[in-house]
Amino acid sequence: MEPSLNEDEWLWGWDPTPGIVSVWAEGTGRAVVWRRIPETGALVREEARFRPWVVLDSVEGLPADVVVRELDGPGELRYFVTAVDGRAIPSGVRERAVLALSPEEQYLVSTGRTYFRDLAFDQLRRMQFDLETTGLTPEDNRIFMIAVREPSGDCSVLEGEEEEVIRRLVECVRAADPDVIENHNLQGFDLPFLEHRARVLGVPLALGRMPGMALRERPSRRKRMRFVTPGRELIDTLDAVMRYDFAARDLPDHGLKSVARHFGLATEDREYIQGDRIFAVYQSDPERVRRYATSDVQEVAGVARMLGGAAFALARMAPRRYERLADAGAATGVIDPLLVRAYLRMGKALPAHREGDGTPHSGAALHLFASGVARRIVKADVASLYPSLMRAYRIGPARDHMGVLLALVDRLVERRLAAKAAARAAAAGSDERFTQEALSAAMKLVVNTAYGYLAAGDGLTRFADVHAANEVTRRGRETLGLMCRELAARGVTLLEADTDGVYFAVPESWTEADERRVVSEVDGLLPPLVHLEFDGRYAAMLSHEPKNYALLTYGGELLLRGVAFRSSRAEPFGEAFLRRAIGRLLAGDIVGVREAYCETLDSLRRRELPTFAVSSRVRLTKGPERYLEAREARRELAYEALLACGRTAWSVGDKVRVYRTQSGAGGVVDEDVADKRDYDVERYARLLRDTFVSRLARAFTAEDFGVVFAEPGQMSLFGKEVGAVRAVLTRVGEFGDQGEFR
Repeated sequence: MEPSLNEDEWLWGWDPTPGIVSVWAEGTGRAVVWRRIPETGALVREEARFRPWVVLDSVEGLPADVVVRELDGPGELRYFVTAVDGRAIPSGVRERAVLALSPEEQYLVSTGRTYFRDLAFDQLRRMQFDLETTGLTPEDNRIFMIAVREPSGDCSVLEGEEEEVIRRLVECVRAADPDVIENHNLQGFDLPFLEHRARVLGVPLALGRMPGMALRERPSRRKRMRFVTPGRELIDTLDAVMRYDFAARDLPDHGLKSVARHFGLATEDREYIQGDRIFAVYQSDPERVRRYATSDVQEVAGVARMLGGAAFALARMAPRRYERLADAGAATGVIDPLLVRAYLRMGKALPAHREGDGTPHSGAALHLFASGVARRIVKADVASLYPSLMRAYRIGPARDHMGVLLALVDRLVERRLAAKAAARAAAAGSDERFTQEALSAAMKLVVNTAYGYLAAGDGLTRFADVHAANEVTRRGRETLGLMCRELAARGVTLLEADTDGVYFAVPESWTEADERRVVSEVDGLLPPLVHLEFDGRYAAMLSHEPKNYALLTYGGELLLRGVAFRSSRAEPFGEAFLRRAIGRLLAGDIVGVREAYCETLDSLRRRELPTFAVSSRVRLTKGPERYLEAREARRELAYEALLACGRTAWSVGDKVRVYRTQSGAGGVVDEDVADKRDYDVERYARLLRDTFVSRLARAFTAEDFGVVFAEPGQMSLFGKEVGAVRAVLTRVGEFGDQGEFR
């Protein structure tokens, strides 16, 4: 690699080869590249040779038939060692190599190539398949059905003897020749199960594009094995869902069905079957399971397209396989490869991973100014505060002597703005808009991770610098303090502020123009490159705790944020109560809040609520043997419920809905059994009062809270009518003159 001063090459690479959809390389120096021609969609296969390489901190023990180039600069990793065949580098040297990438990444870094140049996401041939099995463990269970969705969108269901079903799947993949295979929890369940069953049955599992080569394993950042196969990228949509929710925090849980409903991808007639009941249902009503499985692969295709664009765009930048970028963290998975490629492109030595010096990381700022109910709310967004401060004050890692990280952040921000503008200019629903929006999302992801890259402890990132990270957070606290003081000086009531933005309430007389004017004025006082943007307005807000709040739009839509209001483990009746009660609360209807409480309590006591409504969703973490061994010391509701209904076999990872019966035992919700509604009414009445109702406490004084939520039929101890109660807002903190929060 010859040195280059073109910083765009640090971000995009330098080889313009278009349409790469997969790369398979070997330590021998052989690489196979599959490309899809953008203009025609045709697939071509090319073979190439490259020199396998490692980067070392010394030349000790190197044989004579390797080439050593000493890199410039102060980094410890200064010996770039290559060979015609990687096997020429002794195993002992490879084991101590301080930078040894996979063969595919060696090839991409050394050539400057990346995936998907000039391709749109929809030009990929994507295939989805989903297993239906008799249980979760492949050692004791089998595959009885596989649903398949072709790149064309056509769906089919493979059934019959397990061995034949697996053979037919392999043939389907070969005939469709997809670039990408997708499913939800593909790497956590489907591929491990499929690989084990195929091995037991002696079926060659040649899912790739190189004949005779089965699935291979690779370690992942989550310390579990992932499967790879030559010529195809194996994409688990669960990774995209988790990446999305890390930023948005608005998904009820990460399961496919919940995600599909959340994004409007589920059809009205979608078939639902409890996971542990699928095989039993198949034995009596196979057509129902066929519909269920077909919906699964259709929803996977929709989720992959909706959330997969960011990883697709990242693969245009970072020198890694698409499937690795799909499951990688942005710091170690994206930024580190970009930095490594830039340094080697410039012929510069790299720093070695280094433990911190014990300096603690100061962390981000998060302030709650008031709790309770506020009206006429404005959200002002601080666009990428920490990366903006890094750029404004040129705060980067001390060991990044070339300034690559800041240069990358600069270019990512510039290109993100260009991508956002191009997306707005493109036709709605067009490939161009989708591509530009995905590019913008990918760049935002990397930009916002730049600060986390600095702050990563325990030597997790190559250029980690806690001192630089602490300087960024110090500047962040200063900026947040300035922002909040200036907003307050203009007559607003601060509610909550953090590095993402500020919520505040405005006087009743203000118009939207006044709201926008104030945000613009404060934006003009902030440091260069740091921007405060008007991000939305709402009729009312319930502020419960930091990052836990409810918003009512001017159009009447209720938005709940935070685990206090939304949790996959919460009982549905409680969440339904909260949604109804908070909606009435923010509409100013306190009588309606009381009605919601009394009617929920009455429905419980009359057993009008189905058992499902009082059940909680539990993931089993112990197998039968392990639980029974510890049962005498500690009994747990979920397992006791299973045993009580005669179930002595289950698998770790199973999810069940359990509840407390009126006898004090546990019960399991089974949609195929008549609902006995034998739940413990008073237990769930207490849960309503102590857990769900308590989340409304900050909206009232203690006296008024007692009035609104008094036991039905009980005279108020305070002699006050519910209609006379008003919601309150209580100040809990403010910024002092010196900028400190108190």
